[in-house]
Amino acid sequence: MGKTADLLPGTLDMLILKAVSLKPLHGYGVLVRIRQISDDALEIPQGSLYPALYRLEHQELIAAEWGQSENNRRAKFYKLTPAGRRRLREETAGWNRLATAIAAALNTTSEEV
Repeated sequence: MGKTADLLPGTLDMLILKAVSLKPLHGYGVLVRIRQISDDALEIPQGSLYPALYRLEHQELIAAEWGQSENNRRAKFYKLTPAGRRRLREETAGWNRLATAIAAALNTTSEEV
């Protein structure tokens, strides 16, 4: 894609949960993974990411553990908890329903109304 998209309210937590569901990641790794899985359409500012990680950890949707990053630096790695997995399933289902409804509305022609 050529241009990054604006993040809709309420989607950052879901995207973080999705990113860490694929494999445990440190903070910067979460940013890279979201950019990767969105085909470079979503770019999350670091200033938004770290408060969200903190919030998700305190809600016990992700768990953190210290480890070594690829460049041998100490980093906090995040992984999904069972509660986080449930929340991700619920959020994904909700967004899929909404996307289907919006697509149906946008694809309606004047002959159909």
